Amino acid sequence: MASIFTKIINGEIPSYKIYEDDKYLAFLDIRPMAKGHTLLIPKVEIDYIFDLDEDTLSDYLPVAKKIAKAIESIVTCERVGIAVVGLEVPHAHVHLIPINSVQDLRFDKAPVKMSNDEMIQLATTIRSAIS
Repeated sequence: MASIFTKIINGEIPSYKIYEDDKYLAFLDIRPMAKGHTLLIPKVEIDYIFDLDEDTLSDYLPVAKKIAKAIESIVTCERVGIAVVGLEVPHAHVHLIPINSVQDLRFDKAPVKMSNDEMIQLATTIRSAIS
């Protein structure tokens, strides 16, 4: 059965896309830990990030960097942290999260509340900042 991320890739589930190419898709997390919290996924459905083929894995960080720089230019933060957990959805993914302290990477805190309009505007603004 396809993961929720594969359904997003296939357009079966809507998302707040901020980046897409032939190998990757990035979109805002719908339960963000911070404004601008983004998920970056490969378009191939592989559960564990370290099971990705060498080419996909080696291209992952340069794409993440491009997106992180765009997030930093839009969202006020010290930096964009990266987290790979991989237990919640059986599809390799990284979290790109604007942070000001290490505590901002705690996954047990309540999500930031944002309206649909705020999410659309933020996705549009970050997308336009990607070079």
